Amino acid sequence: MTTLPRQRNLTEQAATTAIDTACRLLRLPSIRNEFAEIADRAAKDQMTYRGFLAELLMTECDDRARRRSERRIKAAGFPRDKSLRTFDFDANPNIDPAVVNTLASCEWIKKSQPLCLIGDSGTGKSHMLIALGTEAAMQGYRVRYTLATKLVNELVEAADEKQLNKTIARYGRVDLLCIDELGYMELDRHGAELLFQVLTEREEKNSVAIASNESFGGWTKTFTDPRLCAAIVDRLTFNGTIIETGTDSYRLASTRARSEAPAKAG
Repeated sequence: MTTLPRQRNLTEQAATTAIDTACRLLRLPSIRNEFAEIADRAAKDQMTYRGFLAELLMTECDDRARRRSERRIKAAGFPRDKSLRTFDFDANPNIDPAVVNTLASCEWIKKSQPLCLIGDSGTGKSHMLIALGTEAAMQGYRVRYTLATKLVNELVEAADEKQLNKTIARYGRVDLLCIDELGYMELDRHGAELLFQVLTEREEKNSVAIASNESFGGWTKTFTDPRLCAAIVDRLTFNGTIIETGTDSYRLASTRARSEAPAKAG
């Protein structure tokens, strides 16, 4: 058992050493890194002992919350960083900022409701999907991002290796499953049925958010069995939110604007 020597009237250097050692033992890295600065500020501001202690403890709590958020975001597997702050609502008037701000509260995830982002390429679907998923992770929800084809391939391999139930359960446990690029490729009946099992596992228990370049009427090109297609659409829309991002690519518009700017300047 490791104990620290207890002394009164320590010198500043001895007190600093004792604090550093104690923080290492107690695994308080944020206090260890910042206590000197906080102590100097407390002395300058004439904080009470309780106020100083509260400042130290809140620093550790805040940093732990930040690290947990970072771990959840990393575990989600997002392909790139996207946030709601960087989304250009002016470039795509089809997307209502008020609706997105409501979604950012994550109440829909708490209620296990689905979200569908439907629109052409370049209209902000993936950005919005990743940004809302990131927001959920920051608020403490377990999130997983995947491409539709990647998910189906993983399910097919799991079925071949007799690990399907385990894989479906793993995807069923997360609070929010984000499926991107649904509708880009045709799925055979077996793959579509496996995806349907994942959606059924999550129905009214955990949220699913999808991004698709096809309207629901065009999903028969992805899910060739009409009944299965109808069942999947039902799972993904019941009590959910549908955002249609439109057909005009703001990425293309931005590229054109940048290329035209030097010509106008000349």
